[in-house]
Amino acid sequence: MTRLSVFNSPLLVGFDRFETMLERVAKSSADGYPPYNIEQTGEDRVRITLAVAGFSESELNVQIEDRQLVIRGKQADDGDRVYLHRGIAARQFQRSFVLADGLDIIDASLADGLLHIDLRQPAVEARTRTVEIKSTRRNSTPPVGEGR
Repeated sequence: MTRLSVFNSPLLVGFDRFETMLERVAKSSADGYPPYNIEQTGEDRVRITLAVAGFSESELNVQIEDRQLVIRGKQADDGDRVYLHRGIAARQFQRSFVLADGLDIIDASLADGLLHIDLRQPAVEARTRTVEIKSTRRNSTPPVGEGR
């Protein structure tokens, strides 16, 4: 079965990477844990906030992997505790966000069970560039001295 792609048009040159990114997004959005918000905090700033109650800084990992922001959490199991009821999940997670070109991470902080990751989108410069067209001549007859 052939797969139909939005980026299959011959007018979209070099956009095959976007199809790969969309596939990554589809895979990573299947799990809803931990919940998160994405908010605009300034003209060129965005904040991703994840609810990571119970995780310490040492149990969280924030990395950029191939234009993808990957947040991982893994809690160490405390074998000394005896639970009468355990309703707070202590499971590991991985949450990924595909980042646009040029998007920079400014800061990551943990406060009150919320992990905040601040990003900055640089301003896009409008550019116009003229490409020189070179003329080439084709001779229908071979140059003198070359045989047929």
